[in-house]
Amino acid sequence: MDPVSIITNMIERMLTPLLRESLEAFPAVALLGPRQVGKTTLALEVGRRDNALYLDLESERDKAKLALPEEYLWEHRERLVILDEVHRLPGLFPLLRGLIDRKRREGRSPGRYLLLGSATPDLLRQSGESLAGRIAYLELSPFGILETGSTSTNMLWLRGGYPESFLAPDSLSFRWREHFLRTYLERDIPQFGFRIAAETLRRFWGMLAHNQGGLLNTANLARNLGVDAKTAGGYLDLLADLYLVRRLPPWHANIGKRLLKSPKVYVRDSGLVHALLGIADRESLLSHPVVGASWECFAIENLLVSAGDRARGFFYRTSGGAEIDLLLEWPDYSLWAIEVKRSLAPKPDRGFYSAALDLSPVRKYVVYPGEGRIPLPEGIVAIPLFELAEEISRRSRE
Repeated sequence: MDPVSIITNMIERMLTPLLRESLEAFPAVALLGPRQVGKTTLALEVGRRDNALYLDLESERDKAKLALPEEYLWEHRERLVILDEVHRLPGLFPLLRGLIDRKRREGRSPGRYLLLGSATPDLLRQSGESLAGRIAYLELSPFGILETGSTSTNMLWLRGGYPESFLAPDSLSFRWREHFLRTYLERDIPQFGFRIAAETLRRFWGMLAHNQGGLLNTANLARNLGVDAKTAGGYLDLLADLYLVRRLPPWHANIGKRLLKSPKVYVRDSGLVHALLGIADRESLLSHPVVGASWECFAIENLLVSAGDRARGFFYRTSGGAEIDLLLEWPDYSLWAIEVKRSLAPKPDRGFYSAALDLSPVRKYVVYPGEGRIPLPEGIVAIPLFELAEEISRRSRE
């Protein structure tokens, strides 16, 4: 049976328990993430038991209900209010602050507002200024391997984790991602107030996909795009602010070694990488030059999402060749060193052993696409991606 056919309408999201806890602890919660990632679905699922009031601020009908926003929202002060695409009405943030404080003064339970946004800089700035001390921020990523299951690893890698791409029939997944890219470039980004030619930004996005997981070289990107370095840096900031691109910072420590200082950059969703590069099926992916980098970044992104905000992610590389693909630093400052291999007979590079001597991580792993754990020399363990994601998730909950 095709894996998609056995998946139910709603995959249980890892973020659900934390979202429920945050709504109990904070007057306002901002659920951020790129468009089409499932924020509305999750919000409605969580709000169902609370008889939540849902307002889509892209709907003229719902926006009309807020013609007198203070009166309307105060009338519904005992309900959870979900405000979707809240960046459309930035003037709501100081109003929400006033409503929250008013309820506090009257001795009522704090008003609960769930704000959904497509991670715009305006949303972050406005809510940060107006709701400081009253709001929690949560990020919803595309489906991760812990949500789709170990048997879906290859499909998740090829299609990416956007729900409609992952759950679509084979013939429609790639087409959905192409449409998603076009819509984001031609409609969504301009709605956020950015005036960038769609074709220019598409070329820039594609350049990042071709260089998936490479060191950031803004000057080289700018030169290839025909713009100045400041403009290219602005494009990168935009895609990162919209949670479409990740900059993985280098590890910095005073260990007497010459460390690289540029971050690694990659498109966060592997399905979008493949759409940007015209890779429509698994056979095309396995024969494409980007296959190794795509698998590595797919693994790194899933492990970072599994860690949530409990661990900070870095890479480590010295001028002498010592290298770790992903270094997780936990709140107690302990380190986990992770190398990613696509081979079924994984063997760490010499640079990994050298880096481990530099940093003395408490755990050392090699992620590989096979099954079962394999003990390797010097305390290193080869481990499937799903199993390591589970371990990281357990550690993050301690």
